[in-house]
Amino acid sequence: MLIDFHTHIFPDKIAAGAVRSLSNSIVNFQGVRYRHYTRGTVDSLVSSMERNGVDMSVILPIATKPTQTKSINEFAKQVRNEKLISFASLHPEQSDWEYILEGIKENGFKGIKLHPEYQSFYVDSPRSLEILRKAEDLGLYVTLHTGFDYGMPEPIHCQPDRLKNTLEYVSGKYIIAAHLGAFMNWDEVEKHLVGTNINFDTSFVSKFISPEQCRRIIRNHGADKILFGSDSPWNSPKTEKDFIIGLNLSQEENEMIFYKNALKILK
Repeated sequence: MLIDFHTHIFPDKIAAGAVRSLSNSIVNFQGVRYRHYTRGTVDSLVSSMERNGVDMSVILPIATKPTQTKSINEFAKQVRNEKLISFASLHPEQSDWEYILEGIKENGFKGIKLHPEYQSFYVDSPRSLEILRKAEDLGLYVTLHTGFDYGMPEPIHCQPDRLKNTLEYVSGKYIIAAHLGAFMNWDEVEKHLVGTNINFDTSFVSKFISPEQCRRIIRNHGADKILFGSDSPWNSPKTEKDFIIGLNLSQEENEMIFYKNALKILK
């Protein structure tokens, strides 16, 4: 079984423009624009799942403006089925964020996605800490973009030391730090986050981290806190799965990463 815990889609009418715009903003260190793997639509995600042996995908929408929250969460409700499990979103600048979180819980969502770069907030800011605490009280998971983002300028808003600061206010058990704790900042992940209660996902790391460091982080952190993710449409599930398999972890570790940990969260 394979559960992809980090994917993105858009409504059909805006998917082409959204994917094109984001692709143009994602430039790697060699100055090459990053190609997308799917069209960013529901149908293209489902087709990718079928091609790559993915049984379930978790969709992570992002409200980049407070005014987007309502429509994004309505879309998230519409696309949910037995194979597509969508999180919801909110924007930290919304004054009614607490009411929105309660509504998200009431509507059966398992969690929310926050993106400190796109939403321009520090993960250890007062509002962020309030949201993380309320989400934990409600039993909602919070997937955070962590570390560097190709499409955004510095400063980086969710570095490992700042994420560790949140553990003075929450347990960390309901936090999922995308990109193995902090994209392109894995030395700091090992220093500040490995061994904490925070969950990591593996999305979009295979081409940027050494197998040795990835294996070390997983082993020292605990495979029971690692979730498989591709970051579709920006990468292929097969690419990320093959990388994890190539780490030569145990069968039990691979099973935890590929689906067992996800099933515990999704129930």
